Amino acid sequence: MSFDRLIKGIREKQNPTVAGLDPKLDFIPDYIKEQAYAAHGKTLEGAAAALLTFNKGLIDALCDIVPAVKPQAAYYEMYGWQGVRTLCETIAYAKEKGLFVITDGKRNDIGTTMEAYAKAHIGTTDVEGEKFDAFGSDALTVNAYLGSDGVKPLLEICKSQDKGIFVLVKTSNPSSGELQDRLLDDNATVYRTMGNMCENWGSEVMGENGYSSVGAVVGATYPAQLGELRKALPHTFFLVPGYGAQGGGAKDVAPAFDENGLGAIINSSRGIMCAWKKEGCDPTEYAAAARREAIRMRDEIIGHIGAIK
Repeated sequence: MSFDRLIKGIREKQNPTVAGLDPKLDFIPDYIKEQAYAAHGKTLEGAAAALLTFNKGLIDALCDIVPAVKPQAAYYEMYGWQGVRTLCETIAYAKEKGLFVITDGKRNDIGTTMEAYAKAHIGTTDVEGEKFDAFGSDALTVNAYLGSDGVKPLLEICKSQDKGIFVLVKTSNPSSGELQDRLLDDNATVYRTMGNMCENWGSEVMGENGYSSVGAVVGATYPAQLGELRKALPHTFFLVPGYGAQGGGAKDVAPAFDENGLGAIINSSRGIMCAWKKEGCDPTEYAAAARREAIRMRDEIIGHIGAIK
């Protein structure tokens, strides 16, 4: 299954982290933007070109260090169709470099609309009998708070095309508890109930390593709940945001892992993309700074959880 491929990459690189590709123009060195604007003007086309150059530099510097990248769709959609093209080209380039790609789209709908989202991002699109990968990601983040109707169309693609999903369970944002921590009639929290649903959905798409193709998004900013859910959801692989810029550290994410150092992949976006600013290094060294930060993050986490078996 899809996450078996991700786990293989994690083992080979001894690195349970994913680099978030959430580029803003403010994150991109001036020399890259100037080159793009010279060719395309200060337009959506110019902005999209700058994003792509920036992303390719990061991918080149990180592809032998991290097993996966996670582009957040909103940072591309804000630049119109030109930005969406850059998202597609970023995904293709990352896959050429052997990386597992998680599109962070948090899609949420039912029926044929969810089928369309599923085909677009992790499935194939039929054009008069010809099949095409529209975006071609390996996994997609999903908001399942519409219930099973929003997940079942994805499960079919996970089965047939070796893809995965990460369902929002306990998110890293400060206000997540307003809804997710509420108790239901059986005294279970909303987030725990959603986690249990992930386990049930995943029973249809189990992988060789004991994890299904239905993962869960569980934030590093709530380490107690992270540990609770790891114990309660033994077959659910975690995508863990909130490390670095949002305040989570290696100690906070350690409860996400099983006894073999598996079961989770930890995301850092700004921490890696903006490492050149934090270091104060020459802007032309932005990719090298990202690489240094990715190595530091890897070593810090492995220092807490031990070697991945």
